[in-house]
Amino acid sequence: MSRFQDIARRVIETEAEGLRQLAGGLNGDFDRAVETLLQASGRVVVSGMGKSGHIARKIAATLASTGTPAQFVHPAEASHGDLGMMARGDVALVLSNSGETPELADLVAYTRRFSIPLIGVASRADSTLLRQSDVALVLPQVEEACNTGVVPTTSTTMTLALGDALAVALMEHREFTPAHFREFHPGGKLGARLSKVRDLMHAGDALPTVPAGAPMSDTLLEISQKGFGVAGVTDAQGALAGIITDGDLRRHMDGLLQLCAADVMTPNPTTIGPDALAEEALALMNARKITCLFVVDPDGPPAAQGLLHIHDCLRAGLG
Repeated sequence: MSRFQDIARRVIETEAEGLRQLAGGLNGDFDRAVETLLQASGRVVVSGMGKSGHIARKIAATLASTGTPAQFVHPAEASHGDLGMMARGDVALVLSNSGETPELADLVAYTRRFSIPLIGVASRADSTLLRQSDVALVLPQVEEACNTGVVPTTSTTMTLALGDALAVALMEHREFTPAHFREFHPGGKLGARLSKVRDLMHAGDALPTVPAGAPMSDTLLEISQKGFGVAGVTDAQGALAGIITDGDLRRHMDGLLQLCAADVMTPNPTTIGPDALAEEALALMNARKITCLFVVDPDGPPAAQGLLHIHDCLRAGLG
């Protein structure tokens, strides 16, 4: 077995043991921390120095993306003006493995001066940070994963996990849904997966529709001008009655121009609702081996609201 693999396993097992002890040591202080964060009328200000600062940035980002307004404040910059980012109504979440990081002193003092609730995270219950905190979250005393015992490894992993635990507890208490999540993640693969049909569909003048009695000459012109290769056929009440595709055109090739749209259409086409996930629409198109779906609100008027093409889903990053 590779020596490097042995090192990797030791590191992972050491950090996993730290996480087990962290989970086993949770108590009422964690509940108090969550309740303090829930009571904030402002933002959660997350801070830390060095490696703790990197973890603090990630925790702030996770909180902000899951419904808890948060921002990272660098403790050194805080001493040179950034303390103004904090105000009454905020909550400070401050990280320091030792609890004695000197750069945190001004920030901690500011929270005391202006009665800003302070949640401290450190590995020593008697440290300056935790003694000053309104809520003290104590990390278990476990060894770092490096062979020197000085490189922040297990301690930062535990702190990161604790931050995730706080964020998820807040998120689930607030019943934060995928729809809410998408509001903070409109870009990238995640945003694409959470896109709704209404976000990608074509509507208004771009919608290729003709009345049931339209001559096929007019229908072919509509299909050509709108560029989707299909046309929706509407009845006298404006409801979507059918769809005309290239397959329908081929089946009625003989005497096509003597027919009207209702003669050629496939009735009762497959449709999807505007609030369905675009990922669901793509799966439906793949299953039915079709390239377009008309969008009809199942709880609203039966008229077509839009058209979703498979290429819209692919351009958005699905598939």
